Amino acid sequence: MTTFVPLAPYTPEQLDRLYPKDLQLQLVQVLLRHGERSPVSARFQNAGLAAFWPYCASARRLSSVIKSEQSADWDRLQWRRRLETFDHDDNPVIARGPNGGSDDIWLDQLTINGDKLIDSISNLGELTDIGRDTTSRLGGRLRRLYVDQLGFMPKLIADADMIYLRATPIARALESVQQSFVGMYPPSARTADFPTPTIVTRTPADETLFPNDGNCRRFSQLSRAFAQRTADRWNHTKEVDYLNNLISKWMGPDNRVAVDSHPRLSGIMDTINSTLAHPAATRLPKEFYDPKGRQIIDRIGVEEWFSGYKESIEYRSLGIGALMGDLVSRMVGNVEGQGKDGLDEIGGTDDKPGLGRGGEDRIKFAMSGCHDTTLAAILASLGTYEGDVLKWPPYTSHIALELFREKDAALAAQSRAVPPAETFNPVLSVWDRFVTGVGLRKVPEKQSMTRKTVSELTLTESEKLDGYYVRLRYNDRPLVIPGCKAAGKHREGDESLCTLTAFKTVVDRFTPKNWKQACASNPNTSPFPPTAEPAGV
Repeated sequence: MTTFVPLAPYTPEQLDRLYPKDLQLQLVQVLLRHGERSPVSARFQNAGLAAFWPYCASARRLSSVIKSEQSADWDRLQWRRRLETFDHDDNPVIARGPNGGSDDIWLDQLTINGDKLIDSISNLGELTDIGRDTTSRLGGRLRRLYVDQLGFMPKLIADADMIYLRATPIARALESVQQSFVGMYPPSARTADFPTPTIVTRTPADETLFPNDGNCRRFSQLSRAFAQRTADRWNHTKEVDYLNNLISKWMGPDNRVAVDSHPRLSGIMDTINSTLAHPAATRLPKEFYDPKGRQIIDRIGVEEWFSGYKESIEYRSLGIGALMGDLVSRMVGNVEGQGKDGLDEIGGTDDKPGLGRGGEDRIKFAMSGCHDTTLAAILASLGTYEGDVLKWPPYTSHIALELFREKDAALAAQSRAVPPAETFNPVLSVWDRFVTGVGLRKVPEKQSMTRKTVSELTLTESEKLDGYYVRLRYNDRPLVIPGCKAAGKHREGDESLCTLTAFKTVVDRFTPKNWKQACASNPNTSPFPPTAEPAGV
């Protein structure tokens, strides 16, 4: 499966079970993989696959902000884009779609949504029209659940300052979160004077919304080591031999499929998945779509890219720990109520942070445009990437982290079968001490709770978390975190409702105190932990 096929909307019975009447939804954080895109590299042209795909009608309608010399006003320049490439003599030519010779009659006749193919060419790795449609529909499904069914979010908004929007620096992630936001709140659901919404981004060097091996030296070292281990384990197996019998004739000079071949096995999977998500004009030979072959490719790809999160605290910490720390900080910030739930980044006017432009004092909803590697890293690090979930995340997959509060605070203690276990462990590994900071420094008493570990909280602070619960939903399916299964660590009768304290304890263990410092540490140590470090506990 390359495109997520949505489940049917929750029935009234399912809603009653998932969203009990005595719980109040406080905060929802959605992380969404971008929609369908073209491959990130042009591969298998020798198998008849076009290098350029005609699925980007938005290229005819691009717009840029322009500064006028004649006044202080800003203007917009609308323009169309045409991609240029080389011909066989190295001359510049306009890129065309499938069978794209300049004298091809088929090109003159075929249009995609009314657009000629030369003006609808997708760049490599670019969100396509299909990807825009699926992410917009995701926004519509989020509206149906959180607006129409639950009444958690308002039907009409006058500004977006209760909504935290963020995206990675990669265009397809930003465009996907924009499409999803508009799907959730189309023009008819926004007032006429709706101000410009805020979308948070970071520089590539600071980005933690995906595993950033390009700017985290130690994580790059770890990921290469786990990838090589996968290659050593699989390259000479009957499973890879099966793949070679299918597609090796299109593999170029080396003429062999391998985890680390050129293209890599994960690159082959990328092209297969991209082609399956788009019309037949951009398809590979049928051998690439052999069901058994695809299962093998997916299994090996998941191991290569994500096994480290399941085995190593350091891998989790450097790959996704900083992002998970941010997500938990917003939950604790919602409890604390001092703008530390993302409001500081979203609210305010005149270049100053502050309350929302409509007086909002808390973030209620967050939506972040990210990638397959983000979602799988979160699932694996929380110990939920198992069973039938253990597959490469399809396009437009999403994770929803929901924070609940008991409406009657007095029920907080009663809802636990036993008191929660002590969360502070005085016997910590060297890596635990480095990640959590326990024993390394004393946290000032007046510091916000959001970045303290559970073991650093005062009794008064820790009591503030009582009566709060966290649920993880992946593609509309609730998942159970191993560290939340014990009595007292979840709401009685529903293991998917993890206490905020237990959830935070799990995440604290792999949240770095200083991500950049950790990225520069341990360059000469083994990438593999000496003993098992299971995830989600």
